[in-house]
Amino acid sequence: MSDISEGAARPRRSFVHQLELDLRLVGMIGAFVLICVVFNVMSDGRFLTPRNVFNLSIQTVSVAIMATGMVFVIVTRHIDLSVGSLLATCSAIMAMSQTTWLPSLLGFTLDDPMNALLAVLIGVACGALIGAFHGWLVGYLGIPAFIVTLGGLLVWRNVAWYLTNGQTIGPLSEPYLLFGGVNGTLGETWSWIVGLVAVAFSVWVLMQARRNKTAHDMPVKPIWAEAVVAAIIAVAILGFIWLLNSYDIPPGRLERIFAARGEPLPEGFSTGYGLPVSVLLLIGVAIVMTVIARRTRLGRYIFATGGNPDAAELSGINTRLLTVKVFAIMGALCAISAVVASARLANHGNDIGTLDELRVIAAAVIGGTALAGGIGTIYGAILGALIMQSLQSGMAMVGVDAPLQNIVVGSVLVLAVFIDIIYRKRTGA
Repeated sequence: MSDISEGAARPRRSFVHQLELDLRLVGMIGAFVLICVVFNVMSDGRFLTPRNVFNLSIQTVSVAIMATGMVFVIVTRHIDLSVGSLLATCSAIMAMSQTTWLPSLLGFTLDDPMNALLAVLIGVACGALIGAFHGWLVGYLGIPAFIVTLGGLLVWRNVAWYLTNGQTIGPLSEPYLLFGGVNGTLGETWSWIVGLVAVAFSVWVLMQARRNKTAHDMPVKPIWAEAVVAAIIAVAILGFIWLLNSYDIPPGRLERIFAARGEPLPEGFSTGYGLPVSVLLLIGVAIVMTVIARRTRLGRYIFATGGNPDAAELSGINTRLLTVKVFAIMGALCAISAVVASARLANHGNDIGTLDELRVIAAAVIGGTALAGGIGTIYGAILGALIMQSLQSGMAMVGVDAPLQNIVVGSVLVLAVFIDIIYRKRTGA
């Protein structure tokens, strides 16, 4: 009798339930796969070519980096409408720094690595300071974030214009352009090395999570389920690397690259572009932001404040200073995105970052960040940015007009929020 009752108390779980996958994440991945398949069919197989995957990855990076910061902003029940304009200001500062200010003050040549490095540091510092100023207005003066950042949207776009006198600034430093895409890739060999390291790191994270659960007497997945999840991750990472390595450098470009260095082309040199430096930068930002969110006091304070601001303040959290820190992080990430965006274009233009605020907010919301605060993930925001970019790139590839593209993207955003509301009601989240 005891055996029967014990068996009844432990009903057999399905294959999916034993994997213990995040259903929201599975849904987003399923939506992304569906988008890829549909556009690949509609474009006669051009959407999933190595070239388009490479272009899609470098086009996603700028918005994805800012989306990771927007998660923190929205989780704390705020909004930032100024990120596109702030990106433009930081881009203008860095462009002027490396082409005019630093050469005049310190005598750097345009392609001096220190010129590019100092320009980036100046840009990131300015972005963080502007973000902190926004946070101070919101946290200490009590001005709603919507109003502060709406004003910032107008102010910083035109500050960028005045910094450059409305001109396009370029060419930019060669070391700086490494963050732009085709001008900065790891090549086939190093891409495979990074891919294998990423697989090993992912498996290590899964093992550590299992050990932690076991140490605290928490239920764990069967070993075979852990192996299936690890295999899925490994296939996804290595498949992505394989696609990027399959995008070959056009004939003659390699010779021009080595000729510019005054070197002959080595025999047997790999001809694949490989992993872009900008994507590697995004991975680094994602890891840092995830660690902040899950492993630091700042991250715990951010989610606690978003869950219940009054309780967080009563528990001793300085919510005003926290607001300053969150907006400062957002500003610094805008500057990092400005590096990627201007390096990809190889210059600073007046329209850089236009409408990025809408894309960034949409990416965070589609990725599962709750507008009511308290809930959000970094990987979800990045996946949301990838879904948004895939939609736009796919529609452009099949010849959809720009106005209709915006209609579709806006409809998808509203639908994503509606699905999120239904999901939370059913799960009680």
